[in-house]
Amino acid sequence: MKIPLIGVSQSIERIRELIKHVANAGLNVVISGESGVGKEVVAQNLYLNSSRRGKPFVKVNCAALPEGLLESELFGYERGAFTGAERKKRGKFELAHEGVLFLDEIGDMSLPLQAKLLHVLQSGEFAPLGSEKEIKTDTWVIAATNQELEQHIKNGKFREDLYYRLNIIKIYIPPLRNRPEDIPSLLDYYIESYNSQFDTNQLAKPSNRIMEKLMAYHWPGNVRELQNLLRRMMVVGDWEEIVEELSITANPQRSSVPVKPTIESSSIVADILKLQGENSTGSASFSLKKIKKKTLDRVEKEVISYILDQTGWNRSKAAKILKISYKTLLYKITDLNIIHPMNSHDKAD
Repeated sequence: MKIPLIGVSQSIERIRELIKHVANAGLNVVISGESGVGKEVVAQNLYLNSSRRGKPFVKVNCAALPEGLLESELFGYERGAFTGAERKKRGKFELAHEGVLFLDEIGDMSLPLQAKLLHVLQSGEFAPLGSEKEIKTDTWVIAATNQELEQHIKNGKFREDLYYRLNIIKIYIPPLRNRPEDIPSLLDYYIESYNSQFDTNQLAKPSNRIMEKLMAYHWPGNVRELQNLLRRMMVVGDWEEIVEELSITANPQRSSVPVKPTIESSSIVADILKLQGENSTGSASFSLKKIKKKTLDRVEKEVISYILDQTGWNRSKAAKILKISYKTLLYKITDLNIIHPMNSHDKAD
């Protein structure tokens, strides 16, 4: 299914034009921008506007796998190549032949693996692990990153030769806070999409006053945060409450502690719908009020846990970011049963 590139801003219009011009050039592309801005959407639009549409579109998240697994994922392996390799496995480069290989979070790839990727890009050939036979591949590589690869080069974390091999075409997606005029279009699209997906009309469009506040918000999680907000809206059902929770102001005071977005969705709506389905045929019942409280507690727990992780469990900094008192934070950690990931003593405050 084609995911459209939503927006009316000049930056999005320029990206649309660039997609039209480079889609059939077959030149390697690097898409950059903060987490949640829609880098995969741009990659899919490049693919669907090219002559390779209909061929495979294969995605690999370079940050999600350790080096050894990522290498076997990309290049595949022969049976017996290593302990546990009980059968031959085709790699993503082979699977993406004549199509597109989308390398997400390319900045997290290790230097040794970067060297192997460079070899494939230069020669169009690779050997699966445990094999001496080279396999030819005709693959259009589109990479994405939320990191400054130029700075990684200076720090010796990214190969300069690979950077210039990949970065023939560069597409930068600005953060949502720099293009607020795109927010109404994005809201319209996802409201219609979610209402259709869940076969409901629960998601109503915000009023003009609420829309102004949404457009004033700084959206640290970008489009992904907007999607998660709408999923919560399906449960809460009150735009006023959603806006109040966001603490939206026209000129938000940024914390001095950098917090890297974004919090991943935990499919609250799916869980609630599942719960509703399990109880709909039995005698058990539940109130919307109870569902609302449980859902808000869950969201609150995830947000607090995320901020604590980002600050290394420095509770003083976390309290400042969350704009609550230190005492309130300690209470919520206990009340919501938030456990330190290492199950050890917290860092000194």
